[in-house]
Amino acid sequence: MTRYAGSRAVVVGQEPGIALAIAKRLVEGGAEVLLTVGGQEERARARTELGSAARLVVLAPSAAPGDRGALAGELGRWGGTGEDGGADLLFAGAVDTARPLLPWVRDGGAVVLTSPVPPDTAASNTAVSDTAASDTAVGALASELAGRGIRVNAVAPGCIEAPPAGAVPLPPLGRLGSAEEVARAALFLATDATFTTGARLPVDGGLGRRP
Repeated sequence: MTRYAGSRAVVVGQEPGIALAIAKRLVEGGAEVLLTVGGQEERARARTELGSAARLVVLAPSAAPGDRGALAGELGRWGGTGEDGGADLLFAGAVDTARPLLPWVRDGGAVVLTSPVPPDTAASNTAVSDTAASDTAVGALASELAGRGIRVNAVAPGCIEAPPAGAVPLPPLGRLGSAEEVARAALFLATDATFTTGARLPVDGGLGRRP
């Protein structure tokens, strides 16, 4: 499978299961991948899943957005910035995570952010505000980068399978989703939705639509 052959992708600041699922699909499609991991345990898991096909950078989850020297050094190995080098695709956990890396995204590339669905969208005014703020941030960055031809979109995962942490209400579809399903949505926005920018795609089994 060579769907992503010739593409370079950075996956940074995501929930570990989602990040690994995105990186795995990219690697299987022939892309060059740079993946950040939160520690040696995550590094070992990623190496087992991805083999030597991806470059791994250990980056503590608590690292400030600007404290990414090791990551910038790895990106520098891909050459220049903007049109002449860097990454075609950037998958990042938030705008603040993505912003220091934008100089290394090629003109005409794509950025996909992760904007989780608030835990109680229907009942909480705060949750509604958080959702609106996420939409605003995605739209603002999309407008900022439109001049470079870079599309910016977000996936909004909710009710995704995770290690046991108590009962989780099921969404209208009646089951929990998987990191693989989030990865497929993220890659759709990154590579197939070529005339879409500023959008936020829920991947939540209908949770956000519940009355």
